[in-house]
Amino acid sequence: MAVLPGVPRRVDSEIKVGRTAPAWMLTYSDLMTQILIFFVMMFALASAMNELQLVKLKKRLETYVMDQHLENYIGLTISEKGLVISLREKLMFDSGRAEIYQEAKHILKDITKEIVDVPNNVRIEGHTDNVPIGLELKTKFPTNWELSTGRATNVTRYLLETLNFPPGRISSAGYGKYQPVVDNDTEEHRAMNRRVDIVVQRIGTSLKRREGVKKFF
Repeated sequence: MAVLPGVPRRVDSEIKVGRTAPAWMLTYSDLMTQILIFFVMMFALASAMNELQLVKLKKRLETYVMDQHLENYIGLTISEKGLVISLREKLMFDSGRAEIYQEAKHILKDITKEIVDVPNNVRIEGHTDNVPIGLELKTKFPTNWELSTGRATNVTRYLLETLNFPPGRISSAGYGKYQPVVDNDTEEHRAMNRRVDIVVQRIGTSLKRREGVKKFF
């Protein structure tokens, strides 16, 4: 392009803002990215391994339940909480009471042998149906909350004091009637809701307190 007389010639140049980053910053950034990717992969691997561990534990307990003919008394599920071992009331307690049957203590011992060696935290949850406490029991358990927490606490104490379960890995709570597994519309369904759950939590997670929970440990 022709240069007009009296017009300064334009000189093309790069526009620079601030100082140029030193060369080592590029290497440092790459290193930080690789470290981040490494930890994300490790977290994903740990989560997958823990899930596999819960599946294997569930299979071992299923074998135990079948061998002992306890299918009508013990339920096993994996949920967002972790591995949930549901012990029906008729296996554990008299109606409206929190004292553990002697026979049930042997079953708790067998279950504890399976879960004590995994590093997961364990939560003992008491649950009831929606039938109010009878008048003859109200002096001891004014509501279903007290009954559910009493049962959960007694199971927790047995695991701690008799079976030497690590105290830093266990807690208990009572949910009363507020977390049924089925509707309380028949006696069979109400019996399913009267239970104590042993929850083997996933590593790195904690159970959220929901409506109706009373935490004691």
